[in-house]
Amino acid sequence: MYHNFLMVGPPGAGKSMLAQRLPSILPPLLPRELLEVSMIASIAGELADGRLSDRRPFRAPHHSASMAAMVGGGLRARPGEVSLAHRGVLFLDELPEFTPQVLDSLRQPLETGECVIARANHRVSYPAEIQLIAAMNPCRCGMAGEPGHRCARGPRCQADYQARISGPFLDRIDLRIEVPAVSASDLIRPSKAEASTVVAERVARARKIQEERYTALGLPSSTTNARCSAALIEEVAAPDPNALSLLQEASEKMGLSARAYHRVLKVARTLADLEGQEKVGRIHLAEAISYRLAGERVPQAA
Repeated sequence: MYHNFLMVGPPGAGKSMLAQRLPSILPPLLPRELLEVSMIASIAGELADGRLSDRRPFRAPHHSASMAAMVGGGLRARPGEVSLAHRGVLFLDELPEFTPQVLDSLRQPLETGECVIARANHRVSYPAEIQLIAAMNPCRCGMAGEPGHRCARGPRCQADYQARISGPFLDRIDLRIEVPAVSASDLIRPSKAEASTVVAERVARARKIQEERYTALGLPSSTTNARCSAALIEEVAAPDPNALSLLQEASEKMGLSARAYHRVLKVARTLADLEGQEKVGRIHLAEAISYRLAGERVPQAA
């Protein structure tokens, strides 16, 4: 769906595993998308033996990656990790460990879906429509807020660690979820869970709904809720009066920016599509708002 999300939780909670499983529930690449992905990989010299795959890209750069490695650069202006993840997933583990400059360099690709590399005598643009998945510990020691654990530095450790992420970058994150620690008893006890194939079918149905919606409006079939304009999402996700009052109240209390307001609408529209609902209701908006509230304890430093 190309909604970006952030997972916050202690080490061993399963954040990386969840991110790595995400491509298994995404629909395969369309022929046009496959061609785009293959061309970028070819330019970067990563198309092994000319083989093509309909699997969506999954890129997980190390937190020591430079700005050129992330957004592209070099003498021949090769594509970076964000372009190599085009039409797929870019996973940033240990998010605050990336330098602030590298993280902020992603703001433009996340907003426009392209990376622009400017040189003195030329300008190169690579597509970068990605789904950003990020994971982080709540503090540097990793256990802040966990029962039975106490950080030696106290709340300052958590505040300093999370303040490495700028407010404008966080504003582009659609969903923020807390991943609790997993105990040995959790692993021993049998639990019910949906298979990836079941979730993938639900995602495929929602994508089909979006494809039909935006094709009817004269847009490309690959258009998703997350990628449509602010004016258009206000039209296709127009909430009923009951839901609209909830959104207005939440906007005032949370001080949502215009970007955050429209991102809440986009997530709510996607939630309704996953349920096969034509209208965005109060329950969909409430859930979309809750995903932003989950990250409110992360300071939005400028």
